[in-house]
Amino acid sequence: MKKLSLILSAGLLILGACSNSSTSEKTGKEVTSSEQDKSKEEKKQDEETNEKKKEESQQPFKALEPAEDAVPLKERLSKEEQKEIPEEENLDEDNAGEKKQEENTEREVPLGETLAKGAKDLSDGPLKDHRLVTYYGTPQSVHMGILGTLEPEEFMKKLKEQTQAYSDLDPGRPAVPTIELITTMAQNAPGPDGDYVRMTSEENIETYVELAEKHDALVILDIQLGTDTVMNQVKMVEKWLKHPQVHLAIDTEFHVAKGEKPGEDLGQVDGRKIQEAVEYISELTEKNNLPDKLVLVHQFTGPVLTHKDAIQPTENVEVAINFDGWGPAADKQALYGKYIRDEPNQYGGFKIFYDKDVPVLTPEEVLKMDPSPAIVNYQ
Repeated sequence: MKKLSLILSAGLLILGACSNSSTSEKTGKEVTSSEQDKSKEEKKQDEETNEKKKEESQQPFKALEPAEDAVPLKERLSKEEQKEIPEEENLDEDNAGEKKQEENTEREVPLGETLAKGAKDLSDGPLKDHRLVTYYGTPQSVHMGILGTLEPEEFMKKLKEQTQAYSDLDPGRPAVPTIELITTMAQNAPGPDGDYVRMTSEENIETYVELAEKHDALVILDIQLGTDTVMNQVKMVEKWLKHPQVHLAIDTEFHVAKGEKPGEDLGQVDGRKIQEAVEYISELTEKNNLPDKLVLVHQFTGPVLTHKDAIQPTENVEVAINFDGWGPAADKQALYGKYIRDEPNQYGGFKIFYDKDVPVLTPEEVLKMDPSPAIVNYQ
């Protein structure tokens, strides 16, 4: 019996050992499987992160990072100040001299936000997460903007300095240096084509497109129409619009009727014609697998832009209406409110004239406007 007991005991020990071994192996497999699942999840996250970084690296621009000691505008203002809009002059064009009974001092959108109230951006365009700061002009004239007064590299240095101020004030929407090049310039003489427009040389365009590529900046090609059509001008610059970093601007005031002269007669553009260009560029972007585009429309007074509500963004083209009048700062702020805030489209832009505005608004004053301009251009 003792021998049998010993045999039974030994058998139980063996069974126990086998059982423990099996449990250990099973547990080991479960741990390994869990670790494998975790490893797969981490690998998936790493792949998604790398893919995101890859997509970002393929963007045709690089925003300027805020300085380490930068103090964002929101941190400088109290919560009450963030809700207020700057004081504006009363510009009631229909009832000149009459004061409005009530003034709205509450912002339509929160401080720093650039999308118009109720607007959406379904694209991945440059304005979705960034602000553009542009220098405007042409190398053919020192009187048409800062671009014509500086050599390309000096120009880019100044542009980056101005752009940096906006990144420092609004780190959540870092600013991108942008060249706004007048590509077709309106003339007071009909010229060889009879359209009162002179196109800059291809060499000039290439110079600034290459300059933008070198500095991870963007380019906006500005067209001044004369008696020509919007679509004809767009097709004239189409080959450059196929560059990833090149976008379009339309100067409405220079589009005149036959028998009129740009600069002498105030022109105007039908928003429905601009929308044709938006849709054309949208198709161009899709067909050529380009990064999403921007169409910037200049407006300094009501009559220069008719059927404004016809201008609509697409899934791959953003639209911005740019207020570009010059003069007393308070008047300009009021007119920005009239044509941008009160006639909302998608994004708003604001032009500053270094030598004509009184006073020249600071970047902080510009960002306080409602909505905050997505594009700030300097002339």
